[in-house]
Amino acid sequence: MQGHYLLGCALLEKEDCALAVKEFEKALDLLKSSNSRDKMAEDIWQVLAKAKYQHWEKHSTQRVWKMQSLREACENALQEHHFLSGTLSEDSEGTTNEYPEQCKLLSEVFTNAILADTPGDVPDYLCCQITFEIFRDPVITPSGVTYERAILLEHLHKVGNFDPVTREPLKEHQLVPNLAIKEAVQAYLKEHSWAYKTN
Repeated sequence: MQGHYLLGCALLEKEDCALAVKEFEKALDLLKSSNSRDKMAEDIWQVLAKAKYQHWEKHSTQRVWKMQSLREACENALQEHHFLSGTLSEDSEGTTNEYPEQCKLLSEVFTNAILADTPGDVPDYLCCQITFEIFRDPVITPSGVTYERAILLEHLHKVGNFDPVTREPLKEHQLVPNLAIKEAVQAYLKEHSWAYKTN
């Protein structure tokens, strides 16, 4: 496990984010299979998040440049098409010109495509109510509130055996993994890799 972690760190330093992500994921899988919950899991998650964010950032910049080039090519092709067909200016018969409308639609399509890859706010239901960070290992309490497991366990050990929000009595054995939220987080991160950025 530690070998994968160290290899991932080295690959991340070399800016080989894709391979670093694979190594960090292997390290996390090995840690999970050993059923140990130590500080190492948090460290691995932090560098994994950093690697995935750097991977997204690198590819996002490339996608924006490609989209801008494609947008210019499409606008030029549209203008050339209307110029060659003689519909670039208003017809002598007074019919309306489709060119401005098509340019506007083309602009909307590319603007929406770029916005889909732009960082925004992570939905509240995907974030822990204590740390306000995106969930990694969410657990639900009997009162129905979902928290990050490591943070809630730390609260139970250091502060006391009660729910931090509802103040109801709470023991560690009452915590249940919230698989629905975990799947929602994974789906969200797959679509929005910028959300891996940690403070």
